This record gives sequence, structure tokens and C-alpha cells, in this order.
Amino acid sequence: MEANNLLQLAEEFGGPLYVYDAAKIQTQYYRLENAFSKVKNLRINYAVKALSNISILKLLKQMGSGLDTVSIQEVQLGIMAGFKPESIIYTPNGVSMEEIEEVAALGVQINIDNLSILEQFGAKHPNIPVCIRINPHVMAGGNSNISVGHIDSKFGISIHQMPHLLRIVENTGMNINGIHMHTGSDILDIEVFLYAAEILFTAALNFKNLEFLDFGSGFKVPYKKDDIQTNVEELGKKLSKRFNAFCQEYGKDLTLAFEPGKFLVSEAGYFLAKVNVVKQTTSTVFAGIDTGFNHLIRPMFYGSHHHIENISNPKGKDRFYSVVGYICETDTFASNRKIAEIKEGDVLCFRNSGAYCFSMASNYNSRVRPAEVLWYEGKGHLIRKRETFEDIIRNQVVMDFKDEPITV
Repeated sequence: MEANNLLQLAEEFGGPLYVYDAAKIQTQYYRLENAFSKVKNLRINYAVKALSNISILKLLKQMGSGLDTVSIQEVQLGIMAGFKPESIIYTPNGVSMEEIEEVAALGVQINIDNLSILEQFGAKHPNIPVCIRINPHVMAGGNSNISVGHIDSKFGISIHQMPHLLRIVENTGMNINGIHMHTGSDILDIEVFLYAAEILFTAALNFKNLEFLDFGSGFKVPYKKDDIQTNVEELGKKLSKRFNAFCQEYGKDLTLAFEPGKFLVSEAGYFLAKVNVVKQTTSTVFAGIDTGFNHLIRPMFYGSHHHIENISNPKGKDRFYSVVGYICETDTFASNRKIAEIKEGDVLCFRNSGAYCFSMASNYNSRVRPAEVLWYEGKGHLIRKRETFEDIIRNQVVMDFKDEPITV
């Protein structure tokens, strides 16, 4: 998208504003699909938690995607968007048995990641096919908060607990139709991914009725110019060859599944914010904008990098700014960042704002959440209205107190 398109949308829909480029989502989807074109059966299940707007889900459904969900609400969103239950996989963590049974009743593929729930579910529902999430004990990911396959992770059943797992399956007579792993996000070294895949292949040989192997995702995308990223083409070439060989060994053509979220939508997203104040202190020039970590928490939560451009003055002289929000505590998007000269009223654009940005937004400081716009076929389409104050108080129940002061 061009700066003038974004400025036009900021003018039309107000700010702060999330904008998503449909063409970039499509490009990323087909890039991953082409990387694994040598695999007979490929399934791409979009990770809903990355960006759960129903219009985004419908766009991905149009391309043939399935869904990866982690809550009953994400399952419901998927069904509302038109996905068939059998094209949805549900991989919760630490949820109640009641929620898992509610999802199973919808016909969605269940993926269980702990022995206690596996035993309970198998004893009650031995005829419902279940996928098992394995923890391969492989450390991968760009931040400790998004590395989920290591030995201290709360996710998955330890590969070292395989004898116990097999005993539960034998005792309950349950049907295991899939094996799953996810090591973490921002994977840089595909050899680490391939090493974890070997662990999954070995585990899979313990089960005779498998239909698919799910390798999760975590592919790294570039966050700035010349940034490193996961080479999905090389991964596709190497993993496809190994997967096809495994299928021959297993004696059956299985489905190879992935669950990309960030890979599909991160680079498609732009977050637009207006500069309220330029503040010079004794050591820093602050650009204070009309938003905060209530709308974009990733820099404060993960230390993530979002490239920031002044699209109101793209050819201006570069100066150094610390870009900060309006939340009443430390609320920093970027420190001492080189940006084209900023004036009050300028619009700043945050790149890579498609994944885990709006979906993690909140009403902290009693602020409303932004609108969302999908740029599709050369036009901006409003896909979520900006919240209002009435939205914030809608579910509050106001008590009626007496006017007299309370004495203690």
C-alpha cells in the first residue's frame, strides 16, 4: 500500500486505525502453499488468535484455509465465518473439560495437550478422534514469552511421557488421528525445526490410525529493511522430501498441516496514529501519539520492533525521536528511533501490525478500541466500527447507593 492510500483512509475513517492489505495476506498464503507443493495432502490452518476479525477469516476461507483455534469463542467465530467444523482444529491449554466437550459436540477436531484431560476425555468419549500435542523439548522462538516447545513450557505432553501416554490410549481404546507440535514463534533456524520434526516422526510411529501430522508454525517475518526471516522455500523443499519419505515408511499418505498466524497477516497490517505533541526534554525528543499500549501492546510486552514511518512527511530530514503513547505509565513504542521530521498533527504508520495487535487491544484507561479497515481490490472497507463510550459501559451494572455518606 502507498502512503497516500493510508493517509486517505486515516482521513476517511479517523484514527487511530488498523488497516489490512488483503493482497499481502493472499501472497503469503500462496507462498506457503507453493513451498509445499510437492506434498500430496497439505492443510493450512490459520491461527485465529493472530487476527480474529470475521472478514479476515472469510478472506482466508476463500483461499481454502482451515482454522487453528484455542477457545470455544474462536471456534464460534470460525463457524460464523462459514468454516465447516471438520476444517477447524481446537488446541486449548488449561481449559475445562466442559469446554472441550462443547467443542467436540460441534464436530471440530480436538487436540489435547495434557495427560489428565487425555485420560478423562478418552474414558468418556473413546469414539471421538483426538490429536495429541507433543512437547518436543526444543527451544525455538524470538522471545521467552513465545517459545513454547522447551522443557519448562506449560504446552504439550512431554515426549518423555510417551509410555504413560500410550498406556492411556490403550486403556481407553481412544482413536488418535493426529500428532501435533509447536515450538514457538519467530523461528530463524530451519534446522532446529527439522530436528523437532524428526522427534514428531518418531512419536507418530506409535500410532496406527493417523490421518495428519501438524507441525504448528512460528515462521519469522521481517520487521525492518533487510531483516532476516524464515526461508519457507528451503524449509518446504527439505521437509516435503522428509515427510513424503515418512509417509512411505508409515504406509499411508498423511496430511501435512501447518498453523500460520503471524506469517499470513503480520506484514499485511498497518497501524495509523496521529501525533498529538512533540515534546523536547533535556535529553530526548518525544513524539506523543493518540494511542498507547492499550491498542498496540507488543513493543511493551515482547520488546517487539515495529518500523515507524511519518507518512505525512516521508521525504523530511531524519531526526531521532522516542515515540510514546498516552497511557499513564511507561508506554514506549520506540526509543531514539530515526524518523522523518515529525510535526504535531502528522500521521505515523506502524508496520507489521496485522498479527497480535488489535487482537490484544484493550480498554485500559477506559479508552475505546480503534476501527479496522480491509484494503481490498483498491478500496478501503470498514470491517469493525470504532468503539464508543457506550460500548465500554454496556455490560456494567450500576449500583444505586444512598446519598448519605457511609460512616465507619
